[in-house]
Amino acid sequence: MAQVITNSGHDDMIHDAVLDYHGRRLATCSSDRTVKIFEVDGETHKLQETLKGYATSPPADLFIWRESNSTWSRVFDFALHTASVNIISWSPHESGCLLACASSDGNVSVLEFKDNSMDHKIFQAHGMGVNSVSWAPSAAPGSLVSAGGAAAGAQAALLWAYDQASQTYKQEGAALTGHTDWVRDVAWSPSVVQKSYIASASQDKTVRIWTSDAAHPGQWESKELKFDAVIWRVSWSLSGNVLAVSGQDNKVSLWTENLSGEWECVKTIEE
Repeated sequence: MAQVITNSGHDDMIHDAVLDYHGRRLATCSSDRTVKIFEVDGETHKLQETLKGYATSPPADLFIWRESNSTWSRVFDFALHTASVNIISWSPHESGCLLACASSDGNVSVLEFKDNSMDHKIFQAHGMGVNSVSWAPSAAPGSLVSAGGAAAGAQAALLWAYDQASQTYKQEGAALTGHTDWVRDVAWSPSVVQKSYIASASQDKTVRIWTSDAAHPGQWESKELKFDAVIWRVSWSLSGNVLAVSGQDNKVSLWTENLSGEWECVKTIEE
């Protein structure tokens, strides 16, 4: 596996990096208050643009950028939260143009962009703050899973579904519990096979992979993967059959489910 970018050009810690659907464009965000856009071509890369936030903007602000004729411009500014926005997640395109935002104020906001206008819903998800949010795949559009602390000492992932009658998001089913420390990340597999998969990463040095099959909708069972370090992020491949896990030990491990239904590490990438 080749390393493409060795020096990002950021002046501070990098918090996230995301490739586009085709793997040709990479966006990175940093504590230096910038987002950098790279064009990736094989083992080479080129910095295309550096997007800058306001020097005095609070961490609760959200900016939406758009590219037109190779020029990036900020088209929307939002201040829906009272504490830091920890992560954002676009929905599958089958669900429409929806953006979910998870905040330390305990709320999740969902912005809908339609006909050059914007509407939003906001609801309390975890009283102690929301660390992550992930959309269900297109086979079950409109559902969310969020991670955080539901109460002091209770660490869980919660599932949410949009209720047409009340025009808001409501918790769906029981909380996904079992972690003994903060849940830092959740990721709903994009796979649309008979099983649904959700991965949750925790400070308790474990990842739990939750499964629910079509015969028992709403019932989730988990299998635990143990690590030697705190786990920060989990991410599924586009096909939904490979799970990447990264943590405090500067390692990324790749996991797949074997024919017996057990999860096994197939590769480890180290700095």
